[in-house]
Amino acid sequence: MKFLIIGLGSMGKRRIRNLQTMGYKQIAGFDLRQDRIDEAHSEYDVKVYKNFNEAIEHFEPDVFIISTSPKYHMDYAIWGEQKNIPCFIEASVIDRLKIKSLSESSKKSRTIIAPSCTMRYFPGPKTVKDLLSRGVIGKPLSFNYITGQYLPDWHPWEKITDFYVSERSTGGAREIVPFELTWLNDIFGKPTPLTCYKGKVSDIDADIDDIYHCVLNYPGSMLANITIEVVSRPKATRELRIMGSEGLLVMTSDEQCVKYCSVNSPEWTRITLKPGSVEKNYINPEEPYIAELSDFILAIKENNQKLYPNTLDDDCDVLEILEKLESLSEVIS
Repeated sequence: MKFLIIGLGSMGKRRIRNLQTMGYKQIAGFDLRQDRIDEAHSEYDVKVYKNFNEAIEHFEPDVFIISTSPKYHMDYAIWGEQKNIPCFIEASVIDRLKIKSLSESSKKSRTIIAPSCTMRYFPGPKTVKDLLSRGVIGKPLSFNYITGQYLPDWHPWEKITDFYVSERSTGGAREIVPFELTWLNDIFGKPTPLTCYKGKVSDIDADIDDIYHCVLNYPGSMLANITIEVVSRPKATRELRIMGSEGLLVMTSDEQCVKYCSVNSPEWTRITLKPGSVEKNYINPEEPYIAELSDFILAIKENNQKLYPNTLDDDCDVLEILEKLESLSEVIS
């Protein structure tokens, strides 16, 4: 199986590492930036191309891994689907109608298309989903969730103006809203947006909203308060607190654990989350990303889209929610 990594920024290089860790050797990379091409070739010893047509003609890939800026995702995914090339696509934040169209055409062509859902593979969300399915706190009634990391800390080796998170349509906080909803909706269902406050509260050098505070109503009349920001420093923030009919459940990055208590067992039961293998200059461990690609590749080998847990229709749903939240939003000033 021959993999073409389209986009050799932070995520593209991670995907090369993932594939090499999994034992795959026929990997090539394409990017328009010479510095990224040189770095990928030097660090990972893969074939590299600065021209997309040359990459297709000379390397003849079987699979696309699309790790560009979100604004180019659909260009490459649509091209790949038309050639019946399976595509893995990093998290998207724009082009909902194009994603919907690609979903319909890929169902007809039976081309495997896998939109990223990395957080579903992280130990915290997996543990939360398992505990709730076991009813350890009874029926979930409401939850509060906050997550954030100072935007310049995402890529400390480059200015934020050098990549897409500084652009308004793909800005850091805006991008993370659907990224987080992908796993929250997997656990709690599809919500109805109620209201949203967003704006810029920091002095980050970019014309973006750096905080979104959203209120949603999940199935079963479960109220959710979700805050997503790119302001927290010096440490990243991630904390989920769920109130249930019989207890409380908390996922916290500060303590690297999921813990819960109930009316029948009032002392906290703690489940420690393993940190995993974190590469230099990266925040998140490699293992969830490897697991995600493993399911994508299994879906290709078995020619079964259902072996990958996320769909383009799921992505459309979360982007529709984002659009609705923004239509309801009031600006923080």
